[in-house]
Amino acid sequence: MLGILYAALGAFTFAVNNVAMRRGVVTGSVLQGMAMTVPFGGLTFLVIAVAFGELGQITMFPMVAVAWLAGQGVVHFVCGRYCNYKSNQLMGVNLSAPVVQLQIVVAMVWAVLTLHEIFTVLQAIGSVLMVGGSFVTQRNASRRKTAPGPNAVQAFRPHVVSGSLFALGAAIGYGTSPLMAREAFLHAPGIGTAAGGCIAYASATVFFALILLKPGSLSDIRGTRRENLPWFMAGAVTVAISQAFVYASLALAPLIVVTPILQLSLVFRLGLSQWVNREHEVMNAAVIVGAVTAVLGSLLVALPSADLASWLALPPPLADFLRYRLA
Repeated sequence: MLGILYAALGAFTFAVNNVAMRRGVVTGSVLQGMAMTVPFGGLTFLVIAVAFGELGQITMFPMVAVAWLAGQGVVHFVCGRYCNYKSNQLMGVNLSAPVVQLQIVVAMVWAVLTLHEIFTVLQAIGSVLMVGGSFVTQRNASRRKTAPGPNAVQAFRPHVVSGSLFALGAAIGYGTSPLMAREAFLHAPGIGTAAGGCIAYASATVFFALILLKPGSLSDIRGTRRENLPWFMAGAVTVAISQAFVYASLALAPLIVVTPILQLSLVFRLGLSQWVNREHEVMNAAVIVGAVTAVLGSLLVALPSADLASWLALPPPLADFLRYRLA
C-alpha cells in the first residue's frame, strides 16, 4: 500500500510541476524555467545519494553504464523537459498533457524493437485510444475566444500545431529515456539508483550549460521577472519530489502497479490547471473526453493482458483475443 501511495503522490506532484511551470512561462521563457529545474534536480539527487549512502557508488559504474546514464539525462531532463514546457507554453497543460502521455506508446515500441517484448491486441487497443484521445482534445481548440464584458479582451488562444509537435517531442524523449536507464543498470547490477540519477543529472546540467553559450541565453535568464520566480522554484521543487516518489514507489511496488497509477497525473493536471491557470488554459467537453480516453488507453497499454483478463474474469475466448500477440 505504501508503494501505491508513493506512486499517487508522484503523479500528483508531477501534475503540480506542470501547472506551476505553465504559470511561469505565461510571461517568462522556457529557458528561464529550465535554468532552475535542471541544476536543482541534480542537487536534489546528490542529497538523496548522500542520505542513502550511495555517493561512493558513483565511481563504481562501468563506462558503458555511464554513457547510457549520460544520454538518458540529456534526453529526459533537457530535451524531453524543454519540449514539455514549451508545449505547455504554446497550448496549455490541458491540451499538451494527452499528447505527452503518448510516451507510454513510445516506450512500448522501443521495448518491442530493442528488447523483443510482446505487443498484444490489448496494447494495440490502448494505443489507439491514447492517440485518439490526444486528437480529441485538440478539437475546436484553436477557436478564438474573448472574455465577457463590454471591454472584451483576447483570451488565451493555443498554438495547436507547434504545441503538438513539441508535446510529441516530449513524448519521444520521456518514452525513450526509461529504456536508456534500464540499459545502464543492466550493465551495473546492484548499484543504487540515486547514484545513477546523479550521473544523469550531471550530464544534463553540463549539456544545459553548453546551451547557455548561445548568444542571448544568459541575458534571457537574467531577465527573469520577480513574479515568475516562485512558479519556477515551485516547478523545480515539485519535479524533484515527483522523481523521488516514483523511485520510492518502484522500490516498494511492482512496475505493473506503479505505471497505471502514474497515469493519474493527467487527471490531476486538468483539475489543478482549472484552479491555478483558468485564464491560460482551454477547457471544454472535448478536453475532458480526450483526457479520460487517453488515461483509459494508457491503462490498457500498461497492464499485462493476462492479468487484466484474470482481474475482470473475462470469458476465455475474449481473454485469448486480447492476449493475441501482434509483435
